[in-house]
Amino acid sequence: MIEWFARNPVAANLLMIGIVIAGVVSAKTSIPMEVFPSFISDRISVSTQFRGATPKSVEDGITTRVEQAIYDLEGISKIYGQSSEGTSTVVAEIDSGFDRREILNDIKLRVDALNTLPTAAEKPVVSINQRNSGVIFVAVVADPAYNVNAKSLRQAADKVRADLLTDPAITTVEFDGTANYEISISIAPEVLDSYNLTLAEVGQRIREGSADISAGNIQSLAGDILVRAAGQAYDAQAYARIPILTSGTGQPIRLGEIATISDGFEETPLITQFDGKPVVMLEVLRVGDQSAIEVADAVHRYFDKSQGTLPQGIALQFWDDDAVLVKARLSTLLSSGIQGGVLVLILLSLFLRPAVAFWVFLGVPVSFMGALIFMPFVGGTFNMVSLFAFITVLGIVVDDAIVTGENIYRRMRDGEDSLTAAIVGTKQIALPVTFGIFTTVVAFSPLADMGNNRQGFLAAQIPMVVIPVLLMSLIESKFVLPAHLSHLKPRNDQQRANFLSRIQMRISRGFEEAIDRYYQPFLARCLDNKLVTVCLLLGVSAVVVASAQLGHVRFTLWPRVQSEEIRFSLEMPDTTGFATTHKHIQSITKSVQLLQEKYRNPETGVSIIRHVFSTSGSSGRVNKASVGRVSVEIIPPPERHVEITATELGREVRNMVGEIPGMQKFSVRAETGGGVSPIDVELSGPDFKRMGAVVELVREKLKEFPSVYDIQDNYFGGKEELNIELKPAAYALGLSLADVAEQVRNGVFGFQAQRIQKGRNEIRVMVRYPLEYRSAIEDLTQLPIRVRNSDTEVPLADIAEFSTGSSPTTLFRLDRKGILNVTADIDKDIADMSAIMRDLELFMQDVKQSYPDVGYAFKGEAEEQAESNSNIASGSFIVLIAIYALLAIPFKSYGQPFIVMSVIPFGIVGAILGHILLQRDLSFLSIVGMLALAGVVVNDSLVLVDTINQRRKAGMTVYQAVVTSGAIRFRPVLLTSLTTFAGLTPLLLDFSTQAEFLKQMAISLGFGILFATAITLIIVPINYMLAYQLKHVLLNFWHGKDHPKRVIIANQITESKA
Repeated sequence: MIEWFARNPVAANLLMIGIVIAGVVSAKTSIPMEVFPSFISDRISVSTQFRGATPKSVEDGITTRVEQAIYDLEGISKIYGQSSEGTSTVVAEIDSGFDRREILNDIKLRVDALNTLPTAAEKPVVSINQRNSGVIFVAVVADPAYNVNAKSLRQAADKVRADLLTDPAITTVEFDGTANYEISISIAPEVLDSYNLTLAEVGQRIREGSADISAGNIQSLAGDILVRAAGQAYDAQAYARIPILTSGTGQPIRLGEIATISDGFEETPLITQFDGKPVVMLEVLRVGDQSAIEVADAVHRYFDKSQGTLPQGIALQFWDDDAVLVKARLSTLLSSGIQGGVLVLILLSLFLRPAVAFWVFLGVPVSFMGALIFMPFVGGTFNMVSLFAFITVLGIVVDDAIVTGENIYRRMRDGEDSLTAAIVGTKQIALPVTFGIFTTVVAFSPLADMGNNRQGFLAAQIPMVVIPVLLMSLIESKFVLPAHLSHLKPRNDQQRANFLSRIQMRISRGFEEAIDRYYQPFLARCLDNKLVTVCLLLGVSAVVVASAQLGHVRFTLWPRVQSEEIRFSLEMPDTTGFATTHKHIQSITKSVQLLQEKYRNPETGVSIIRHVFSTSGSSGRVNKASVGRVSVEIIPPPERHVEITATELGREVRNMVGEIPGMQKFSVRAETGGGVSPIDVELSGPDFKRMGAVVELVREKLKEFPSVYDIQDNYFGGKEELNIELKPAAYALGLSLADVAEQVRNGVFGFQAQRIQKGRNEIRVMVRYPLEYRSAIEDLTQLPIRVRNSDTEVPLADIAEFSTGSSPTTLFRLDRKGILNVTADIDKDIADMSAIMRDLELFMQDVKQSYPDVGYAFKGEAEEQAESNSNIASGSFIVLIAIYALLAIPFKSYGQPFIVMSVIPFGIVGAILGHILLQRDLSFLSIVGMLALAGVVVNDSLVLVDTINQRRKAGMTVYQAVVTSGAIRFRPVLLTSLTTFAGLTPLLLDFSTQAEFLKQMAISLGFGILFATAITLIIVPINYMLAYQLKHVLLNFWHGKDHPKRVIIANQITESKA
């Protein structure tokens, strides 16, 4: 095949053109763009609404029953349960290797079969957790000068949402932190009593009077005529016209005559503001293969088109536009890639004939285009990690082409014609080059399965790119490159060369002279002092490793990079009123606004702080009076007129706000990365109060560490609870606890008369007592309770006793046991994470003595690091075994693979040295880079050892073969390493937010390869000689001094010393 393509350049060019066209088509039509790859969830959730129920009632009535129904299904590894006010969520974590759809169906069957759930609970919803990627927020803002009310603003937002969804590029638009619509029907107890009605009876008559009912059809001679009673009410006026009963005169008494009807929102208080103005926030999401840029462009088109069409006083603004981020990161990484590519081409041109360098470099875009063909089939997208993978492989992908092209170039320089040199030169080096590519592929393969956590999923994006690129480069270097080089004309004299060629020829001659004058003598000296050289190299490596162990370089699971958004989250005790929460949110917002003015550029008028979005009464996921948040968007670092980070801004705001009295949580997030808490102590046990006591002990312990901050827990045990217990008088009247509880629930929480669909919104119709009858415990005691099968009503206080207490507002469970978590963040610039965790372990052992029924485990980064370490350890073992096998096959030797693999530890030492020199912490990505490094650094050693073997087969002594091969392979070995480092150099020198995230892996690869290359040219020849001498010793031991093989080896060793 090599010779056929070399003799048929048309076929080679058609293959190349076909690969490029197919790659472009695939990139344009099948590969979406996003900031980070969308995480494919391995979890299935069962969500159940039990509105108005306490967390304990939710846990006992729903959560534990769902857990019990599904816990024994095959494929479920863990079951998480969460019970909060009115909501039960059970999440099943699925083992890898099991079909999520099949388990989803099994869970649905089990849950649907439950017949013991509370009758007031809604039907459980079973679904696979989907994580759609948010692209852009659209802020529908009201100008306070126009007095736009909340309902008008929401209706305008509804229209904007509906308009956006008409665009084919937009699939999903969700509200963020908004109240739900509700039609509230309030009837005073005395009114009900005067008409001898109950709330439930009113609700039932609303259902009867508000309905659309199909009555069949009339089959007339002219055709079928549908018969339908269309009486469904959709607004307060329509509900007011519904007849509830008939007066003594036969006239209907309508709902509006006995009730107050409001067509608005749920009673949960909520205030959202954007730059100090009322706002309804819409989040536009990317779904499936949609491109973030295309989705954002569609939103911007709508914005331009809608100007002047919105109601007076309402305007649109954008917030958190990920497309801008995507474009910035694409631009940064593409720029780094282009700069790296230019550096690679320059290096190739300096060491090879310019025409050879060009055709060698052409393999890079061809291989990249080939990889794009396969990316859609493995779920690949254009994202920050995949683009980094392209940059990573930029210098590696030319390795096989360099070795092949250099070998062809050398043969042409020695006098062979171009066609013969292309065919023979490619075939001569085909075996080691092919297996060299395979070793690199093997080294990257374990990254595809580094665990089900976020780190493992991101690492899996790298082999999706690297492996197809490498395999396509193998095809290109074997079938396309020889065809191009076979037509090069011989270059015999300097006069016929152009300016660039003359420069290259001078560099090439100077390089060869340097090899003869410096490298070969130095190598000979090292070979004469093999053990001293080896000990020296090992000593240097030991110093580097010891420096790392002594703390000159620390390990952090995931690098944290400064974000361009600061998030302040506040959570007060559940007993806190909305007014108090809103006051604190306003305090945070005002502090941000002061900094907005402080950091405004006096020349341009542009502030570092671009927008401020605040919400009182919602965390984004949950609406309740005791929570709030403030999000701050800041401009990118290059656009700031002063040097200040997001973390520093967040710290300033925190200092300005000061201590918030009674706050339960106040967190500041100004960095991206991580995803889990650095410190997470999980407690488990049967008694939440005892676990709560341990929570306080752990919190106090964490406060002792100066570098630990944002200490939080999920033990919310302070909400007051009123318990009702029936007196004997209730039973005497024939009342049961269920009767009384249902009537109390209807009066306080409300009776859901209907749930209607109006446009895209689902609206509940609730019947309840007015707020003044249910705003205090004293009001509750006087609620009228209807005696069963009677018109008699009695006050609740006459038939029930009351007791107060407190209970957790959220109950957490893991594998059917109660759990609580204490989490904290740490300042990694000053913290010793390992020392903190060791101290915590000793502390928890002491706590265990006093609370033996409370178990503990370290989660968060500690758990993910343990999982990552396990995956890396197993992956490393598999990689080393696979590399050994791939080396043993072409060498047909059990020992020579060890010679080649001896450079791997030095590559790792070089990676550590790079982190020390650049003052960077080691991270998970650093270790991933080292794992991939193992397959890259052996390539040069593989070719070098193969060349030594070929020289020995040609009749050279082992010493001659080692020295000669070192000189022959010096240029391609150095060139492959320099091109790899050059490809990564622009990224290493880029200090933008986009580049900072991935530098650790680039450092591992770049410095590891650079260090290993210098070692390869020395240690591999030495190890080859040492292995040869060891063979002599073993033969001497087993066969004696006169054995023929021993005599031959002894002679060659003697010659090597001559």
